[in-house]
Amino acid sequence: MPRRSRPVLIAGCALALASAPVAAAAPVAPPSVRLLGEQTIASNSDFEGTVVGGLSGIDYSPRTGEFVLISDDRSSKNPARYYTARIEVGEGGVGPVALTGTRPLATATGAVYPPMSVDPEEIRVDPWTGDYYWTQEGERAGSVLDDPSVRITHPDGSYAGELPIPDNERMRPDSGPRRNATLEGATFLAGGTLFATSMEGPLLPDGPAATRASGALTRITIQARSGPLLAQYAYPVEPIFAESRPEPGRGETGIASILAADPLDPTKLLVLERSYSPGMPNKIRVYEADLSAATNILDAPIGTARPATKRLLIDLDDVGLSAVDNVEGMTWGPRLPSGERTLVLVSDDNFDSRQSTQLIALAVA
Repeated sequence: MPRRSRPVLIAGCALALASAPVAAAAPVAPPSVRLLGEQTIASNSDFEGTVVGGLSGIDYSPRTGEFVLISDDRSSKNPARYYTARIEVGEGGVGPVALTGTRPLATATGAVYPPMSVDPEEIRVDPWTGDYYWTQEGERAGSVLDDPSVRITHPDGSYAGELPIPDNERMRPDSGPRRNATLEGATFLAGGTLFATSMEGPLLPDGPAATRASGALTRITIQARSGPLLAQYAYPVEPIFAESRPEPGRGETGIASILAADPLDPTKLLVLERSYSPGMPNKIRVYEADLSAATNILDAPIGTARPATKRLLIDLDDVGLSAVDNVEGMTWGPRLPSGERTLVLVSDDNFDSRQSTQLIALAVA
């Protein structure tokens, strides 16, 4: 059998596993989680002629021992870009963040992205090739309707391709995503045979965004690493955690990042929900989502869907941090000698000196 056929078969088996109904299981206690430490990157730091900030996604490459971080700078301060870094994570805590490189994200023509033409959010290292898959949110502003996208970049920054997105995620006047609530999360699943993405908030036809009184349903999409769309599932986000001050009725809750809970199981995801309410601290919670009994709603209405189930794993208010900033990215880091996994998170400072770029490391049993 040609070697290139093997990933397709693996992806098909993984999808069958993800779609198969399973018997209800007894609730499982969340794993124990402890804080290893945190580091901050000074606001408006300069690295190789770029302003370091807006870090909205992070991933770890075991093959290089480095982390990769993407900035959500829309080519306003510097061309859209990513950074590589070495960060010591271990029982002794978290060492200083040592940036090792930065590259602009190149278009298919080899040019840098013009100002306001792209809005990067999540970045993942391809476990097979070492290339970078990254999401960007597109735009909905007046007559401007730019689709979100998943793009692929070689480690030297050059363009390597783009994945298709579901038709229901395309920007249209009366349908598609809300502004700034599109492709925030992404992760590889099933050993790299599958790629999953998540919408931050509900599509326009899928009902209202989360409020203080009620949550909302957004979508997680599964596709083969080569592009074909395979399934889409509803995911329930929490209500806004607190009333905004001094003006009530503001704020949002949505998915900021997703991550394979297990490298081989395509049905389990970690989901980072970020809830923001003006005048209040950020609320950051990580859930484990189970897709195994959810309804496949690819190109279907969300109203009759059986959504994914979830259980709370981590509330950052409970781990001993002095403050919780605008955390948007997460990745598994190196495993500890104890056998615990490390979960590393990063916050987006929005290039605002009143906020901070936090690197947080947790040990997860």
